[in-house]
Amino acid sequence: VPLQLDSTVLGNLYLTEKRTGSFTEQDQNQLRVLASQAALAIGNARLYGTARQRERWIEGAAAVTTALLTGENASDALVTVAESARVLADAYAGVVLQPTEEGGMEIVAASTVGDPAGIVGTTIEPGSPVLVQLLGGEPVFIEDSSTDPRMTTHVRARFGPSMMLPLESGGKLIGTLALPRRRGGRPYRAVDRLLATQFASQAALALVLADSQHDREQLAVFEDRDRIARDLHDLVVQRLFATEMMLESTRRRAASTDLDELLGRAVDELDSTIQEVRTTIFALQQPPADGPASVRGMVLRETGGAGDVLGFRPSVRFTGPVDTLVGEPAGRGLLAELRGALAAAHRRDGVTAIGVEVDATARLADGRTGVRLTVTDDGLREDGGRGTTMTWEAPR
Repeated sequence: VPLQLDSTVLGNLYLTEKRTGSFTEQDQNQLRVLASQAALAIGNARLYGTARQRERWIEGAAAVTTALLTGENASDALVTVAESARVLADAYAGVVLQPTEEGGMEIVAASTVGDPAGIVGTTIEPGSPVLVQLLGGEPVFIEDSSTDPRMTTHVRARFGPSMMLPLESGGKLIGTLALPRRRGGRPYRAVDRLLATQFASQAALALVLADSQHDREQLAVFEDRDRIARDLHDLVVQRLFATEMMLESTRRRAASTDLDELLGRAVDELDSTIQEVRTTIFALQQPPADGPASVRGMVLRETGGAGDVLGFRPSVRFTGPVDTLVGEPAGRGLLAELRGALAAAHRRDGVTAIGVEVDATARLADGRTGVRLTVTDDGLREDGGRGTTMTWEAPR
């Protein structure tokens, strides 16, 4: 008797070898009733399973969107998408590929239940039939990756049934989500393919929104830093400079030697403070996420990193247009000496202050103009005294 639900045959129910006599018409009628009830139960179970599966995919897509919009960086966001899709699809691996400059695609993020070795970095070469479909925004469904001639990567031998879904938003392809199962694994059903495709569309939109949100936050940070830098320059530096000029004028008029010395120290302190504020303004104007390329920026990065270890930030003073005058060889030597001096200062006991000065207009012993690095600290020396000064200089 067929197990039939509407016009779909789900299977057949067989009975054989009746213990007494032959099967009667009553037996057949009872079997038909049993078969219809069994088909109905199977259909309901399938509907319930599909509904639960849809619910899991919807919840997973919502969780991915929430995770991406809470501030994850780009690489973590891609791993989140790959891992969530792998779990939902019951796949062996979840990988994200992104277009390369050569026109191919490269695996940039992966989540696997086994050994992931050799997966990240695998590329699909330009011209691959699979790649043509993906770049056209079409999903690719493969019954067996290990034998399908369209698959050309060296990792295909590990995998069987696979789905490759374009991550596309607003007509722009930002990548591909691939969900391969183990070789010999059960094939993906139509509902699996539909739900995974919908998930990929949602994930692509979330990635774009997260990237836009990150850009807005970065822009807000840059604008805030620019505002602070302008305020420091327009208000603080100008007032300090005006005060320094007033003190210098008073110093020239003073008759007392003690007063002249006191005013001189005050002028020097104000000048040093102006240099510190200008250094801070420069640091605020640098993009926080990018590594500095200028000598000034790299010196600030080194001293900032040392500050995290020391517990206080070394003061930094620049004299002259450092970035314009100091060439690359001299800049590398300067940074190497600075790292060594900061490390030596960290090893000394009692260090509470470190001063770093870079003079791009220094006069060298041979009469040439060069760059001089001076690092001072107030730590204990081996002879029991306090304070150490390290000086390095070189032609620019």
